[in-house]
Amino acid sequence: MDMKLYIDIGNSDIVIGKGNGSIEETYRYHTDMKKSGDEYYALLKHLFHDVDDVVIASVAPIVNDAFKTFMQRYFGIRPLFVGPGVKTGVRIKTDYPQEVGADLVAAAAGAIAHYGRDAIIIDMGTATTFTYMEEGEIKGVSITIGLDTSKDALVERAQQLLQFEFQKPEKILGTNTIEALNAGFLHGHVFQIEGMVESILSAREEKDIPVLVIGGSSRHLEGLLPKHYRFDEHLVLKGLVAISEKNE
Repeated sequence: MDMKLYIDIGNSDIVIGKGNGSIEETYRYHTDMKKSGDEYYALLKHLFHDVDDVVIASVAPIVNDAFKTFMQRYFGIRPLFVGPGVKTGVRIKTDYPQEVGADLVAAAAGAIAHYGRDAIIIDMGTATTFTYMEEGEIKGVSITIGLDTSKDALVERAQQLLQFEFQKPEKILGTNTIEALNAGFLHGHVFQIEGMVESILSAREEKDIPVLVIGGSSRHLEGLLPKHYRFDEHLVLKGLVAISEKNE
């Protein structure tokens, strides 16, 4: 069976799903803006066995050129990039629709396919974004600094703080530096997310819509966010599957 690759290129990570009409295998790589097409070929060539089609959602234009180059040169594949002119099933009602990231559009397509046409999508990557979708239409987006990005910024600027790994805090206040950092960063991000979701829902009569949490940093908040929030680490890839089917 001919296979497809569904690729989500972010500023921090590249997530790749392989399958045909569904995601059967997934892979995660660090995004390297300096890698050439040949270098990405060497890294990813093992994924292209039996692959004849590639769909990409990317927010890293520099990497796009490298991917186009190696796919066309070595495999004769012209990848489909989510963007203007591509059928997504998602309508965008913003001031400048072309500014809405391909990853947000793909996530919205995944939400429509698997959860319904109304949703709040929280994408926790380099930035944390809140996308509100109603009747399959993106109504607006809010963007704030990402969890890992804010941690790196603080450690870089505070001379007495060392790099640390996130761990689920047992309490709201820590009794040592690491506990205090984990409590502040993780609980602080939780309160920010809950506040944003509450504010978005305040304008709706119907409050019971899916709240979807995705992105590489979302794993740090599992068990801390309300139980009705749904974690779906492959929502963007599922959206790329849906977009691929609409463009066959």
